[in-house]
Amino acid sequence: MQVQKLRLQRGWSQQQLAELSGLSVRTIQRIENGSAASMESLKSLASVFEIDFSTMSSEPAMPAMPDTPPPTSPSTHTPNAIQQEQLALLEVRKLKSFYLHLAQYVVVIAALCAINLLTTPHRLWFYWPALGWGIGILAHAATVFGWLPFLGVDWEKRQVEKRLGRPL
Repeated sequence: MQVQKLRLQRGWSQQQLAELSGLSVRTIQRIENGSAASMESLKSLASVFEIDFSTMSSEPAMPAMPDTPPPTSPSTHTPNAIQQEQLALLEVRKLKSFYLHLAQYVVVIAALCAINLLTTPHRLWFYWPALGWGIGILAHAATVFGWLPFLGVDWEKRQVEKRLGRPL
């Protein structure tokens, strides 16, 4: 499928493409598996890939991709600069997601602590959800801030290159 080929050429995961396009990962999976896509989905993907919408809308009879880069819309940015901006936006969205997750944790755990201290102060139980959810917060932070180097973006790119048969 053309969408998958374009995504792999850029070294993006389905999750990254979903975030850049505003579509769900499931929608990306369906389109890549040959399901019909809505006009809005195709427009969004064409915009992310910087190709003409008519190219995306005629996808079922799509020829193989040429070795030349896809045409870009008239802009003062180079395609590489636009990709860098999109990846930077993706990183900022991940950071925003983490901060929202952290804020939810603080509010909910504070509420549970208040409920616990008001109802059963002799028996503290609020620390159990705080501990469990805290582990989730740490895992989220590890992925956002890159504390775990394996299975990160570089690993994804290496795996894509390996599967495409390109030298690393």
